[in-house]
Amino acid sequence: MPDLTVSFVQSSLQWHDPAANRAELGRHIEEISIPTDLIVLPEMFTTGFSMAAPALAETMDGATVAWLREVAARRSSVVTGSVIIQEQGHYYNRLLWVRPDGTLSYYDKRHLFGVAGEGQVYTPGTERLIEEWRGWRICPLVCYDLRFPVWSRNPAAEPYDLLLYVANWPASRRTAWITLLRARAMENLAYTMGVNCVGIDGNSLAYAGDSALLDMRGEYLVEVGNQETSITRTLRRDDLQAFRERFPALQDADPFVLREPVYSAAHHN
Repeated sequence: MPDLTVSFVQSSLQWHDPAANRAELGRHIEEISIPTDLIVLPEMFTTGFSMAAPALAETMDGATVAWLREVAARRSSVVTGSVIIQEQGHYYNRLLWVRPDGTLSYYDKRHLFGVAGEGQVYTPGTERLIEEWRGWRICPLVCYDLRFPVWSRNPAAEPYDLLLYVANWPASRRTAWITLLRARAMENLAYTMGVNCVGIDGNSLAYAGDSALLDMRGEYLVEVGNQETSITRTLRRDDLQAFRERFPALQDADPFVLREPVYSAAHHN
């Protein structure tokens, strides 16, 4: 099976300014000088982490989806990150998975951050997404999902190879971010990527970045501080397979079935 070249962009985000964010992220993407299979952007990359969904939400045929399609086609890469989407009277923190041919899949953030009131504005997702891309199985999740290991659990029968989180994770909780990324990599025997933003948002929250790429042992392949940057690395299929053969811990995992979540009406306002 082939190796996989992955890139991520860690950037500051202009508060509530989708056009400016698309332009700035586009400049960072242009800095990626070699072919790459996957480009990962932060959570709510057009707006910052905002509860102003009625003012900011786009549709699936809006400007940001069109931009993602253009970038994916031009770079011959999947491009992914989350944006605020309105659909059938609901708002979603939706991760978009856009392929070079213009087709897309999406994942709606399951675990909504109650401390910020996210569950009062957005509708939670109920289904996890595992994508097949260029011979790799990839599980993309969003920010607060990182705290819930059951939702991230790698299925032993058909394991994913890369787990990724797009985030707006504040600097005040950076120890949790660093620690949980390593834990998710080790317990799932998978490459793991976390892509955060930097700077200060419109609510005066600071973001320290700390975007990272880890191997299946929980060892860092890339860790960045709080600078704006784009990073590209190649993930080695042989290394992943060899490690899983030497240490087949997924086979010993506890079996379980997730029940459908029960949410109050407040989640659907």
